[in-house]
Formats: sequence, structure tokens, C-alpha cells
Amino acid sequence: MTAPSVHKEPSMARQKEMISQHFKKLTTAHESGKKVVYTFVPGNLTELMLSFDCLPVHPEINALQSGMRKKSAGYIAEAERHGHSEDVCTYVKCDIGMLKKGNIGPTGEHIPPPDLLLLSYTGCFTFMKWFELLREEYDCPVAMLHVPYQGDGEITDDMREYVIRQLREDVIPKFEEVTGQAFDIDRLKDLLASSARAEDDLVTVLESAKHRPSPIDAYFGGVYYIGPIFTAFRGTREAEAYYRELREEVQERMRVGAGPITPEGPLEKERFRLVVEGPPNWTHFREFWRMFHEEGAVVVASTYTKVGGVYDRGFRHDPDRPFETLAEYCLGCYTNLNLPTRTDMISKYVEDYSADGFLINSIKSCNSFSAGQLLILREVEERTGIPGAFVETDLVDPRYFSASNVKNRLESYFQMLAQKQVQAS
Repeated sequence: MTAPSVHKEPSMARQKEMISQHFKKLTTAHESGKKVVYTFVPGNLTELMLSFDCLPVHPEINALQSGMRKKSAGYIAEAERHGHSEDVCTYVKCDIGMLKKGNIGPTGEHIPPPDLLLLSYTGCFTFMKWFELLREEYDCPVAMLHVPYQGDGEITDDMREYVIRQLREDVIPKFEEVTGQAFDIDRLKDLLASSARAEDDLVTVLESAKHRPSPIDAYFGGVYYIGPIFTAFRGTREAEAYYRELREEVQERMRVGAGPITPEGPLEKERFRLVVEGPPNWTHFREFWRMFHEEGAVVVASTYTKVGGVYDRGFRHDPDRPFETLAEYCLGCYTNLNLPTRTDMISKYVEDYSADGFLINSIKSCNSFSAGQLLILREVEERTGIPGAFVETDLVDPRYFSASNVKNRLESYFQMLAQKQVQAS
């Protein structure tokens, strides 16, 4: 039986190749003299790592890639055999299971052990417990950057200085110790300047969804767009080239009035414009996307594509303020924002992108996203006057994706949106 063809936009194929090459570099990292740093996407200090010639590994990226490749179920089962509860974050269990089975990464290459464990975001308590588990497995130094939560909805001078002091006194000395290199602030500034240029292009791409029809899907397609800038490539000329080409590709689709490219092919008719809160489900990613494609539903803005930076709210890495900008980046992660700020942000997306609906995909094992989502849903509905919807899946555990249940809920929701459109006309 022939597998169905998958349509890919050029940028999707390019970023997949970039990430594949990164995994290949990791395979020979220690032979080539590179140090390997395990860290997480939110609050990642990629420019600082690259300034010390380190290669980053992101455990949650390994997990989601394993989920998309249908490998996560076995890894989760392995972790549960080692005593991890069903209620534990499935990213954690997938990563621990992969480690227990030889640490063969999603692309089939071996991932080397870390030379440094760098926890640069503490807004998710699970990350701290995750690193405790990794520390038990690996005999290597640990650096922890404690990042205050934006409980009052703003970054204060004290919060910024608290993070800067840790960067200067704890994190950078640890990098110098591990790599044997002296900190080079000029190199860091050059990397930060490169980041800002790529960030400009990414924002142009994301804001193209304000156009009708939207040339992108800012949730399903968006996860490909954010891949390079949220992981190992921010600050590199390679990332700059990727986002420059992506911007040109999207602007051309906008010029000719074309919709987004989906795995099922180009979306011919845009019927519904949605804002989505929460991560996607990775084990059934294409099936989940198809449910939207079949209804002509396009996601014009999403919160998941802000977990590694809320650039569309104005933040850019600033080479003239290297320590301040690193601190502000860590403090400004989406899940480090309080619920009123997140609600404000989503409501503004609904208005700015002329959305017809607002959907929450609540993740069973992710408290960072899921806590407070029903309150957000009701508040956004009240403020904007548009109806919301709520579905439940998981990150990488296929046991918690009920295709029929999700499809039924979505079909009912889209029928309601269609009725509202008829009434409005």
C-alpha cells in the first residue's frame, strides 16, 4: 500500500534538514572537541552557549520529535517500568525512557551525555524535577539560573538585576570552567545582533496572518517556523538565511492571495480564522491538523509559538545591552506571564487577527499551560464576544488522544461558527 503523499512548503523541508544536521553534529561532538549542554527551550541562552562553542540539546525537543515519529509510546512505557507515574509530564517520561534505551535520538543518531546541565528557566517546576533526574544519570556540572515569575505582570529592575547577577557570577563562570574558554562579550554581542535580525523576519511572517486569506497557519505550520529560532540556531547566519527565505516565501503567497500549505495540500478556501492556546498533540500531529484543514479552518495566531520568545510584543535581543537582554528574554517567556497578561495577549490576538473563534487544546500532563485555561476561555469570550472551544489531548502520550472525541468536538464547534457567519450575513 502506497503511503499518502505529504505536501511541504520549502521552508518546512529546509528547517527539517537544519535540525537533522544538528543531530549529526551532536553524534561527533566530543570527537570534534565540542562541549554539549542540555537545556530547555523556554528561556534558553543559545547565544551564550554558542559564544562558548557549545552544542545545545533540548530534551523536550527530543520528546516531541519522538512523538511525531511514533516512538514516544515505547519510551513512556520504559519510564513507567522504572517507576514514573502516569500523571508525570509525558515529555519527561519520553526523555527518560529514551535515555534508558541507549539515548538514541529521534533521527537515529546517538545523543552524547552532557558536559553541562543548564536550567535557565524555572517557571515550570517540572523542569527542575526533570533536571534532578538527569543529574542522577550524568556525572557533570550543573548550572541553574533562577528566573522570577511575573506575578504582577511586569519585569521590575530588581528582577532583572537578580538574573543578571546570576549570569555574571554563576552561569558564565560555569561555562568557562567546563569549556576552558574565557568569556568573549564581543562574540556574544555579534550573536545577539544576528538573533535580532532573524527575529524581525519571524515577526513579519507571524503577522502576515492578519492578511485575508492568511498565507500561513500560525499553529501547525508555526511549529516548523519557530524550530530554528527556538532551538540551536538563534544567533547564527544559518538562522538569518532561513528566516529571510521564509519571509520571502510567505510574502509571495500573500501577494498572490494563496493560503497556507498543509500536509494535505494548499488550503483552497479560508472559512474560519482561529486563535489557539496550548501546545499541539505530537503523536497525531498530521491527523489533528487534517481536522482543521477539512473544515477550512486556519489558525491565525497561537500562544504555543511564543514559548521561546514573545517577539511580536516587541522584544528583540539587543547587542548593546547583552546581559539585560538575556535576563529580559528569560523573564518574558509565555508561561512565565501571569494569567491576566496571557488573557490580555490572547484577547488582543483575537481582535488584531480578526478571528472567528478561540480554541484551547488543554494538555493533560502540562500544568504550565493548562492551569487556569478555563478561566482564560471565559474571560476571552466575555471580552471579545467570540465563542470559545475546549479540547483535551496530551503532548506525546498516544493513550490520551481520542481522535473521534476531538473530531466530534471540533465539528460541532465549526458548525456553530458557520451558523454565526450565516446570521451575521
